[in-house]
Amino acid sequence: MSKHQASHFATQAIHAGYNPIQHQGALTPPIQISSTYAFESVQQGGAAFQGDNDRFIYARLGSPSQHILERRLAELEKAEAALATASGIGAITSAIWSFLKPGDELIADLSLYGCTYSFLEHGLKQFGVEVTYLNLTDASTLINHISDKTKMVYSETPTNPNMRLVDIAALAEITRQYDCKLMIDNTYCTPYLQNPLSLGADLVVHSATKYLGGHGDLIAGFVAGTQEDIDHIRMVGLKDMTGAVISGFDVSLLLRGLKTLHVRMDRHCQNAQQVAEYLSTSDYVKHIFYPGLENCSQKTLANKQMRLPGGMIAFELNASREQSAQFVNALKMILCAVSLGDAETLVQHPASMTHSTYTEEELLEHLISPTLIRLSVGLEHIGDILFDLDQAFESVFSADRELTISA
Repeated sequence: MSKHQASHFATQAIHAGYNPIQHQGALTPPIQISSTYAFESVQQGGAAFQGDNDRFIYARLGSPSQHILERRLAELEKAEAALATASGIGAITSAIWSFLKPGDELIADLSLYGCTYSFLEHGLKQFGVEVTYLNLTDASTLINHISDKTKMVYSETPTNPNMRLVDIAALAEITRQYDCKLMIDNTYCTPYLQNPLSLGADLVVHSATKYLGGHGDLIAGFVAGTQEDIDHIRMVGLKDMTGAVISGFDVSLLLRGLKTLHVRMDRHCQNAQQVAEYLSTSDYVKHIFYPGLENCSQKTLANKQMRLPGGMIAFELNASREQSAQFVNALKMILCAVSLGDAETLVQHPASMTHSTYTEEELLEHLISPTLIRLSVGLEHIGDILFDLDQAFESVFSADRELTISA
């Protein structure tokens, strides 16, 4: 059999960046918890600080096990390099702080993860960076606004929590005409379903807490891009500004989670497709947002840039805001919790939970309906997931109750 470089996602997720023979045959990479690393001489240490050798210096800059993880993440995202961080917001803030200064503009999509929005509002704006929110599902809105002062365009796709898609390639075609970086949050899709860098993005960020870890037992994030950009983020945004350093134990948990990512994502997508089809036939559901449905308005774009439609579903109930919260409370097996991508099916009511700090006007401005439900479809048997949804609908909207149609 001829030797060749492994190129399939499943193989990379299990093997990339690690050779057991180089570690006394240990099948699993060792956990590195050392905070500092010794040198053989002052000269060797000096060379390390100058970047003239590849010796590890201090855990804030990386460790042997973190290096393995970062090589694997870079392979999966088809990037030159990656940087692992202590959280998803740690990756986002470390990257953004590294490239923006007072007077610059960042353009973001209207719909964002709540903590990302809070960082832009409470962090960047207070330090003199202009933040503009646009509906980036229509690339022409960016064409009409971008200027020489725009240094970064930021978007999720699909967006949290309402599952809107942006055309990564179309945005990249615009940003590359300016001195402007395009950063895409790929948390919902994972590298298994979508590779923003291959579509023209400059940076891709993840909350690795979600699907990449997959078991609800770690907090981590990562950013990937060119070697030059990642080196800059490591030495500026991470080292000097956020200090969002991933722990050795979380490195190990994340390496473990990556090994089953492709298997889990296939099942997440399979279950989500069936749940979406069930919801699309319900009289209690006003709108459903899932790119796997044939009547999804953005299905063509989904097919273009996503390999599968994912495990996340958003839907608006044909009800009041209060009844929407009651529906979440009526679920029994499905757990009311923030986060996503775990083995368990998780549900939340954004207007009452993750985006509860928004005013009513801000909810509407950022396209978040007060009856919107976000569902992270897990790995349970599909029959049990559907049964729980069905009983919750019946509990809240039973025949002896008058269905309230929201205005």
